Amino acid sequence: MLYHWYEIGHAALKPARAVAEQMRYLVENPFNPFSHTSVGRHASAACEVFERTTRRYEKPGFGLSTTRIGRRNVKVGEEVVWNRPFCRLIHFRRDMPAAQRAADPRILLIAPMSGHFATLLRGTVEALLPSHEVYITDWQDARSVPVSAGRFGLDDYIDYVRDMLAVFRGDVHVFAVCQSAVPALAAVSLMEEDGDPSAPLSMILAGGPIDTRVSPTAVNDVAVSRGTDWFARHVITQVPWPYAGAGRAVYPGFLQLSGFMSMNLDRHAKAHKDLFRHLVSGDGDSAEKHRAFYDEYLAVMDLTAEFYLDTIDRVFVHHTLPKGEMMHRGRRVDPGRIRRPALMTVEGEKDDITGLGQCRAAHDLCTGLAAERKLHIECTGVGHYGIFNGSRFRTEIASRVAQFVRLFDPRAELILTRPITSRRAVAASVAGYDPSSVAFTFEAANDAGLAPQSAGSV
Repeated sequence: MLYHWYEIGHAALKPARAVAEQMRYLVENPFNPFSHTSVGRHASAACEVFERTTRRYEKPGFGLSTTRIGRRNVKVGEEVVWNRPFCRLIHFRRDMPAAQRAADPRILLIAPMSGHFATLLRGTVEALLPSHEVYITDWQDARSVPVSAGRFGLDDYIDYVRDMLAVFRGDVHVFAVCQSAVPALAAVSLMEEDGDPSAPLSMILAGGPIDTRVSPTAVNDVAVSRGTDWFARHVITQVPWPYAGAGRAVYPGFLQLSGFMSMNLDRHAKAHKDLFRHLVSGDGDSAEKHRAFYDEYLAVMDLTAEFYLDTIDRVFVHHTLPKGEMMHRGRRVDPGRIRRPALMTVEGEKDDITGLGQCRAAHDLCTGLAAERKLHIECTGVGHYGIFNGSRFRTEIASRVAQFVRLFDPRAELILTRPITSRRAVAASVAGYDPSSVAFTFEAANDAGLAPQSAGSV
């Protein structure tokens, strides 16, 4: 009944939202003399803040119609190249000759299924578009998927990743963000064990909870202290009518959003107070930045109950992957079988969702990978969101990702501005990027002539 009470509350506020919206339009009308007074500006600001804090935010679009390549703008269009009930694979097709597109590496962004839509990675896509053929997983809201489509658990997620990688026939680099790092690593492990030629050229894991026993955060502590059964009893509910997924057991997006908001409640409250002040003072630019961020942040999706509980139980409570106990449809998942795909991990010093060291643990699990095929980056002063989006990502991390991708891409000989004398020399160049702002660890310390393996902020 939890979901039903939420819908009732939302419907009960609908008349008040409509009144607030109409009142704002009335007060802001330039023919209304009050619109130019302090009273009018305060009334208009109050109405907008009320309407925005009580509305339901629908799934936003990516809105990436162009990208800047060199000195010219290039049109970008979205095309669906793979489709299943719970996910679509979107290709951001750049309007340029096929030969030019083929010269750039292909990168598959695996968005996290953690409550937000894939559009949360809009900035990630935008930063990579000028020099990559970018694809992204567009996970579907569980409330919109009919019960007849069947279940969707963690094993199904892994199968989806394998099926999508098969589309590229091995000519792709995987960039998995946050939660998606675990199923991505599991999928590649199984593909390597099977000798699947569709295994990717490289894997970039950013802020993934590979081993949540390392530097546990509040999120990890809650999962361990409550246990899987508690979540099954208290946060799982059914989608109500009239949604297409009516009757499906889900973990509602509004509960996940409540959890996100409660972690930084003071910050969010201050942001809305600032919005009110910006509207009153007429600071339109600051108000628009607030709207753009919260239109994305407050748009959430439901997760299937089986996927959510699988993730809680196997990733956060029992730590099955780092313990070597993770199973996929009766098979043990062994990252030690990975030999071909190179591995890069990215962590933020101030990440309060995935603790420092949790993602780097992937290097310890991938024992079959040669040292020169591993790279770890620790970004000083960066939080969870900042390792895949925002100004620090655009100016520091995206270029590191691009260099790493080209290092292990067959097109590297054509793309790099200078010939490759050795992979170790190029690896040293990648790892040594901007030491004033990024702490780094490169596993091939002896071969590349770099610092020891332990990462430190420099």
